[in-house]
Amino acid sequence: MSEPNINEQSKNESLEQFREEPGEYMTTNQGIRVNNTDNSLHAGQRGPTLMEDFHLREKMTHFDRERIPERVVHARGSGAHGYFQVYESLAEYTKAKFLQDPSVKTPVFARFSTVTGFRGSADTVRDVRGFSVKFYTEDGNYDFVGNNIPVFFIQDGIKFPDLVHAIKPEPDNEMPQAAAAHDNFWDFISLMPESMHMIMWVLSDRAIPRSYRMMQGFGVHTFRFVNEQGKARFVKFHWKPLLGVYSLVWDEAQKIAGKDPDFHRRDIWEAIEMGDFPEYELGVQIIEEEDEFKFDFDILDSTKIIPEELVPVRPIGKMVLNRNPDNFFAETEQVAFQPSHVVSGIDYSNDPLLQARLLSYHDTQIHRLGSANFESLPINRAVCPVHNNDRDGIMQMKINKGKTNYFPNSLGGGCPMMSPESMGGYAHYMEKVEGHKIRERSDSFSDHFSQATLFWNSLSKPEKEHLVKAAHFELGKVETKEVRQRMVELFNQVDNELAKLVAMGIGVAAPKAVTQNHGRTSPALSMENNPNQPEKTIKGRRIAILAADGFDGSQLMEIKQALKSGGAQAEVVSKFKGMIKSADGKEVEVNKTFLTAASVMYDAVYIPGGKESIETLKKEGDVVEFINDTLKHYKAIAATGEAVDLLMMAPESKAMALEKSQSNGHVTSDNGVIASRNADNIKNVAQEFVKAIAQHRHWTRTINEIKPPVQEPIGDRLTMAN
Repeated sequence: MSEPNINEQSKNESLEQFREEPGEYMTTNQGIRVNNTDNSLHAGQRGPTLMEDFHLREKMTHFDRERIPERVVHARGSGAHGYFQVYESLAEYTKAKFLQDPSVKTPVFARFSTVTGFRGSADTVRDVRGFSVKFYTEDGNYDFVGNNIPVFFIQDGIKFPDLVHAIKPEPDNEMPQAAAAHDNFWDFISLMPESMHMIMWVLSDRAIPRSYRMMQGFGVHTFRFVNEQGKARFVKFHWKPLLGVYSLVWDEAQKIAGKDPDFHRRDIWEAIEMGDFPEYELGVQIIEEEDEFKFDFDILDSTKIIPEELVPVRPIGKMVLNRNPDNFFAETEQVAFQPSHVVSGIDYSNDPLLQARLLSYHDTQIHRLGSANFESLPINRAVCPVHNNDRDGIMQMKINKGKTNYFPNSLGGGCPMMSPESMGGYAHYMEKVEGHKIRERSDSFSDHFSQATLFWNSLSKPEKEHLVKAAHFELGKVETKEVRQRMVELFNQVDNELAKLVAMGIGVAAPKAVTQNHGRTSPALSMENNPNQPEKTIKGRRIAILAADGFDGSQLMEIKQALKSGGAQAEVVSKFKGMIKSADGKEVEVNKTFLTAASVMYDAVYIPGGKESIETLKKEGDVVEFINDTLKHYKAIAATGEAVDLLMMAPESKAMALEKSQSNGHVTSDNGVIASRNADNIKNVAQEFVKAIAQHRHWTRTINEIKPPVQEPIGDRLTMAN
């Protein structure tokens, strides 16, 4: 018996049938219209509440049970609907149908998340980010369950409970929230050398992404592609954002957590609402089975990457997220991802961490969603026909017809019957497996430091400096000196200069070199040096325009139009909401106030001239702080006309070469700081400003930092190390 073909329209209809528009009249859950939901039913105006008030009982009992257990990890997340489209048929490598036809758009639901914190934590904490995608394919649901970091802390899943227990708030005082900077976590890590590669990534800027729209995703594990001929190949999955990969700096991340703890959620939601749909390219690294052992590491080890210089990433398709959820709880909160959800043509490897996850995720979803029928929830339900003998259980949502619920049977015509592999029946890859039952790990998993060194060697100077400062922050909060010392000894296995830099900031002895740095690099590991980064543009960027009554309207509109043409969004920030008037009487709406916004929430800042506007802004302390943070965080900033004087008021501006613009009126561009007193230069200013924003950060900018009097700046030490 063959199933009917499912086209894209019917797929969407099968999802949409569960969506309910707001009704004109309120009813109970049985459809009985309600005429008063403000007052309980009483025996007299001041009498007792009556138990016969069925509306009160239903309303309260439902409310009492509205919260479900939050995810143990990845509790705080944001989701979006979209589609995936393959570039060309991959029949040579896999029989997965959604990877065959470039004309087919496969519906998807993606969820991005932090890992450590509870649902109420902030978005911008230093943490791994989840990157999971549910593909609603005609062969069933396929779940890509990944992270924004390509490796993991541990090699075997049996250590996962220990890892999570260690990184969560300490059990005696439930502190700190959404942070690894405490004794328990670093005590665990200091005794787990296999974690050092992951630790390097977590301490890097990868752990504080600028946006979910500018964040990579990785499958972490090694999987298999299997084609129609039964030939298998190993495969690693990569998502790359088409906007490029960018991060916050740590000071920004901390300030944003207080100013807008929903920063990442809000960013992707608003982008989709405005039609700036996030796009990600799916790529694969494919390894022939006969090449499994040709590397100096084990490809089944989840603490290792396969460097792109050894196996290039081949782009195979694109995901576009174009619709926000209608109901956060029903969709984003109840979506259930599982690595065990694979379709024919995709199979597992013997990665011991992956094997444990296949068990854990399904068990977790049953507990969290309260029923073995969680896969029948609209957001989790497959869009293809589902037939099996799972009839009962809490919250069964289907009304199954028929007499039989067992197999084999004759009374039901043998249905649902088995599907041969030739008709799409899933068949695991026939791998020969033999060996003794043993609790040991392969010797090929024993190198814990060479790829951590590779990561360190591949970073740019600013990235290295940020990593060291992150170690100072994290380990600086560890009270137990022995733990700090053990961590420095592990860093010493990675690189001696790194270990000395870390030791310098956390009050422990600097170690002597015990190993020689192998000197190898992989530029693809660096956000700054990566040759595969997309062309730098301002698309998707947010720019603040600081103005008050009396601003120069022509300057503002010229810059605003240039930003819009490049795909960026400009917001006017002033003291109060409402409208402000330009010097020639035209009104502009204020989008944010200095109280609700800050420099850390934007990618760049522009200040138009206008004598009255600038005189007003000079009196606002928040404005100087706005400018100062923009400069301190290496972002682009532009000022025209009288605004150059305001720019010069910020302490950080003293290191900029802005004096020239005061005398000759030319456009001055100094490491992302653009200034001109001459309004006739506004088009040149706009051009330079757009180029500066596209650079994301201007690391060569000199800023006025307070240096410790007795120790060398980290940057100077890094120069010596390089």
